Amino acid sequence: MSSPEATGAAALCWRPVPGGIRLRLKVQPKARRETIAGCAPDPDGVALKLSVGAPPEDGKANAAVIALLAEALGVAKSAISVVSGATDRRKLVEIRGEATHLRAALDALLLQLDKRS
Repeated sequence: MSSPEATGAAALCWRPVPGGIRLRLKVQPKARRETIAGCAPDPDGVALKLSVGAPPEDGKANAAVIALLAEALGVAKSAISVVSGATDRRKLVEIRGEATHLRAALDALLLQLDKRS
């Protein structure tokens, strides 16, 4: 995936909402390491693929997803909430903040992932 593709993929996995963005995720709980793997096909289009070490019980995996995204995008954990899919691997999260800044952070993250592969 080249950087233009990364930018295009990032645009497909999120959409602006009042006060921020909503991001489609595909989560792998109980993984050996916590990582953001990039974009992956999803029945609804494209989703950002994440792996977290926490088990999918008592909200532990959701908390790990929020922590991982907050660190990767440089936002507070309190700015991220799970809107749908709290008990599913496919999730929709809302990240509150300026949409242009959040998109730039997503693009930079995907570009960094692209350079690693």
